[in-house]
Amino acid sequence: MLSLRFSTLPLAILGGFLSLAGCSKPTPIDYSGPTAEWHNVGGDTGRKQFSPLTQITKDNVADLEIAWVHNSGDFARAGDGSNKVTAFEASPLVINDTLYYCTPYNRIFALNPETGEERWVFDAKIDSTGVQSHICRGVSYWQDPQADLQAQPPQSCSQRIFMATVDARIVSVDANNGKPCDEFGGQGQIDLTVGMGPYEDAGSYPTSPPLVINDLLVTGALVMDNISNDQPGGVIRAFDVKTGELRWAFDPVPPSMTPVTAEDIAEGKHFTPSTPNAWSMLTGDPERGIIYVPMGNPANDYYGGDPRGELDYYGSSLVALSADTGKVLWHFKTVHHDLWDYDIAAQPIPFTQKTASGDIPGVVVATKMGHIFLLHAETGEPLFPVEERPVPQTTAPGEWTSPTQPFPTKPAPLMPDLTKDDMWGLISFIDKKECQELFESIRYEGIFTPPSLEGSLQFPGFVGGINWGGVSVNPVTNTAVISYHRFPFILKLEERKEGGKYHFPQHGSPYAMASSLFGSSFGAPCIKPPWSYMTAINLDTGDQLWNQPFGTLNNMIPLGDLFEWGGMALGGNMQTASGLSFIGATMDTYFRAFDVDTGEEIWRTDVPYSAHAMPMTYRLRKDSKQFVVIASGGKGLFEMIGSKTGDSLIAYSLPD
Repeated sequence: MLSLRFSTLPLAILGGFLSLAGCSKPTPIDYSGPTAEWHNVGGDTGRKQFSPLTQITKDNVADLEIAWVHNSGDFARAGDGSNKVTAFEASPLVINDTLYYCTPYNRIFALNPETGEERWVFDAKIDSTGVQSHICRGVSYWQDPQADLQAQPPQSCSQRIFMATVDARIVSVDANNGKPCDEFGGQGQIDLTVGMGPYEDAGSYPTSPPLVINDLLVTGALVMDNISNDQPGGVIRAFDVKTGELRWAFDPVPPSMTPVTAEDIAEGKHFTPSTPNAWSMLTGDPERGIIYVPMGNPANDYYGGDPRGELDYYGSSLVALSADTGKVLWHFKTVHHDLWDYDIAAQPIPFTQKTASGDIPGVVVATKMGHIFLLHAETGEPLFPVEERPVPQTTAPGEWTSPTQPFPTKPAPLMPDLTKDDMWGLISFIDKKECQELFESIRYEGIFTPPSLEGSLQFPGFVGGINWGGVSVNPVTNTAVISYHRFPFILKLEERKEGGKYHFPQHGSPYAMASSLFGSSFGAPCIKPPWSYMTAINLDTGDQLWNQPFGTLNNMIPLGDLFEWGGMALGGNMQTASGLSFIGATMDTYFRAFDVDTGEEIWRTDVPYSAHAMPMTYRLRKDSKQFVVIASGGKGLFEMIGSKTGDSLIAYSLPD
């Protein structure tokens, strides 16, 4: 069991005495509700992060206890003497009485969902040359619609688990025993470097699970940011789910250029380099045959002059593709000519908007800027007005900026512009004055202040706002619950010098980029806390229902529990039909549940490491319990500010 923290020990002891005295008994478990598995990361192909389960309620959530913990052993810490770190961000699947998840080192574990007992393990045996941060956010599942799933023994590879690896492969294994499905590519794997050109190891690889839609396996990939303007392309590819054959490719070039096709790759050509990429989760609408692709930027992120030029056509856009052909149906730009690394990180979520005139198919697009766009799913037209507003213009020689940027009117933007009055001091008036002087010394004219040679304040920063997994949608009530954070940064363009060392070198452009937290000498952000929030939006009306700070400085400073100031919130929340929202995400070591109707935090429990993942839930039979599972493994990149790295997959259920 996990050890209790000092701050909670008196309550724990008191609770034990009350239990012994018979004064407190758990609420009896209700076995009358629905059962449900969890077939996709995000729950379904739309990745809504919603479950119909109701056994765990607002009344009994406080009774939750650890049912089992699984540790893979797959993690690395920055202090271990290696330049590699891990982030355990996997969200498991539960299908046919088996739980599946992947580790940062690309092993797949199959467990008993109710006990955590191992059934089999598959090791992809990765070559991690050049890979600094190991991440696997989940696996994907497919079953052959023609197969007899009741056959004994099961037909080989009639049910499959797919995993993308950090050495740019997709592997396919039999869901029943973990053995490779040899007919998929060669010996159960396909090579994603084919067609990508002559780039160094670890230049491009997926960190998010492939999307399974119909008989296709569709994936984007991470591309290393701000290294050079000559990087692998951000192509989106669809492979035959049985054979691994490349069926189509979306090469995201502007209409003025000829895209490279799957047929071209078969003839030995390469996809267009340095195009926008999609590293986050693709979503799908099988009924309409649409794939929604959240795009990032072309290389380099912080410089948009030549030679990046027209490659920005699909940058920071939601792109709707035909699932059958990969052809673009429509696209919507959330940022014009993005100079801020404001790629779309959260998964786009299809929904049905209910209006007086009837139902409208929609899709939610939540961005790092704190802007939430509600678009028509079939046309990309906004469901509420979007205004083009004038924005600050660049002064950097060779650069250019769009004269306007799109602002949603409903839902209203989550991030108001900063003023000098928003500056704050952690210790005293001394660092507040320091922050005010820093604020006045750099350029800041609102959310789209461009990077500059003198230094510009970027708020929200390039981590958001709303980052990956940050949205859930209840399709019955059309309530979206969104987690976001408020972290400002300073962006400073630097003219590159011979032999200079730069964090973001941006080779091929006139400038390197220096990025730093907009903070005081004490290491805290210069803006007033709280720094992370949960909010709820009515998708029918676009109105905000509530906005609630969450997160503490637990494990980051002494007596951190006393400071409900939040921090970076990376990871998703999950809603259930009983009106709960579960979330880890924050840098403290807590897993929480919120009342979706009010925004009140109604349950909190210790976890061994911060839980930057998407929670999930399942209940297998009418006589079984509902389980809630979260990956608790920290994030290696955050170790310098107090986050520990580990490997705990934790399942919770109600006590007997």
